Amino acid sequence: MAENLEPNKEVKNEIFDNNKSKSEEIKELKSEITTDASENIPNSQNNSAPKVEIKNENDTPTKTIPKPKKELPIEKKPFQEFINIHLIPSLIEEINQRGLEINYINLQNTNRPIAGDKCWVINCEIKDTCNFWLSFEKDDISSLKSISLSKPNQTPSIIESFLIDEKRITLKLIISRVLQRLNGQKLIGVN
Repeated sequence: MAENLEPNKEVKNEIFDNNKSKSEEIKELKSEITTDASENIPNSQNNSAPKVEIKNENDTPTKTIPKPKKELPIEKKPFQEFINIHLIPSLIEEINQRGLEINYINLQNTNRPIAGDKCWVINCEIKDTCNFWLSFEKDDISSLKSISLSKPNQTPSIIESFLIDEKRITLKLIISRVLQRLNGQKLIGVN
């Protein structure tokens, strides 16, 4: 039986050697795989592999486009520009639309009717209808305002405050309230 054991011993040694060599082969393969994989990793220690940058389609160069400057509202423009370029022409247009004719309309830094203090006054004469004086205490449309009315060829006898409760003065608001005052006195239409 000793003879039979010897060959078994050889087979066992052969199997052990085969297992040992296979485990060594596996270890070698693993080290090769990790070495090959590390070459493909961009942050690895191995610098021999080319680095590939991934470009995102959403990464477009940012261009700074200047915002168009907002134009100042006409009410924020200088006083004389607002009155002469916007208010007076708009008043003329509104009064003409009602079938009336303006003899003259102008802005002067003069004495306010009745009160006599110096301020900016829009003086308007509507042909065969009335005269009105719209006064601004300062060269600012939000300053204290007053209005005086009279029939043609007469002097005004009353001075009334104008737009005193309004927080925001606009071109349309001034025009509508002038027309409202003229209409209230039955000067430009029927109540």
